[in-house]
Amino acid sequence: MRNFSAVLRHFPGQRILIIGDVILDRYWWGEASRLSPEAPVPVVRKQRSTVRPGGAANTAANLAALGATPLLIGLVGTDRESLELQGALLECGVAVDSLISETARLTTTKTRVIASHQQIVRVDEEDIAPISRAAEERARTVIAERLESASAVVVSDYAKGFLTPSLLHFVTGAAGRAGKRVFIDPKGADYARYQGCFLMKPNRLELSVLTGLPARNHEETLMAGSRLSALMPGAMILVTEGADGMTLFAGTGPAEHHASAPRQVYDVTGAGDTVMATLSLAISAGASYRDAMELATEAAAIAIGTMGTATVKLLQLETAMNAAVQPGAAAVS
Repeated sequence: MRNFSAVLRHFPGQRILIIGDVILDRYWWGEASRLSPEAPVPVVRKQRSTVRPGGAANTAANLAALGATPLLIGLVGTDRESLELQGALLECGVAVDSLISETARLTTTKTRVIASHQQIVRVDEEDIAPISRAAEERARTVIAERLESASAVVVSDYAKGFLTPSLLHFVTGAAGRAGKRVFIDPKGADYARYQGCFLMKPNRLELSVLTGLPARNHEETLMAGSRLSALMPGAMILVTEGADGMTLFAGTGPAEHHASAPRQVYDVTGAGDTVMATLSLAISAGASYRDAMELATEAAAIAIGTMGTATVKLLQLETAMNAAVQPGAAAVS
């Protein structure tokens, strides 16, 4: 195990520009002890409600928890949910002054009902129509203003209408001219939308959609990942494989695989956002790709051990990495 302290010391001070679909993650927590007489569903007695930043906002929250300065640009409405999301972001140390609002648009909201640590149902409220031309122009202006001071750019695509092909083309073009790396969390089958990026991070399902090839296990992932790498010349492809770790495809060289240790999984919600935040931050802080993968794997393991959308603190990650060298090290919450 290598010493990661030098890389982690460079996390604070990094300024990462995050562009993507912001989501309000709302949780209703309660208990279920009986079935409804009206339908074969549990009756949940609601006890409390919490909200967390989701989607690109969760990536930003993870970056802030890891010590970086996130510069978040996304689309919200002018509804109560927008205010709730902005409040949750501010609590996480993420500035909200670059969020773009559209009056007639819903703020994307996912409400999850949790009973006895089990998700019962999720209710989505969203408008996935493409962003208006006026809102896209405002986005371009803010992106251009924030790009100069950024160490890197993270694009978090949840297919909620903000990241139009023209806006994505603008982002990759402007970042390329400014010499900034673009890390992309993709959605959908059109890989051409993301041409010009430095690294793209699909999971197995997303990889299968992007290539039309199965990616149900590591062997199939190697085939599909090689195919996507060939379709995206100049870009690295990092495929997250759940319990099987992650695999990096870089040009014509052999794929590099990093396995993950067995972990207790409580909730995978937002784990991909944690991986993207840690990976982009680690590479921006000077980590090798191998070390960045190891740090991202460990951060994801911490996140999935928490119920609900979670952020991973810098001290938690540092303690976990040290514990790998010194198994008796205490955990930090």
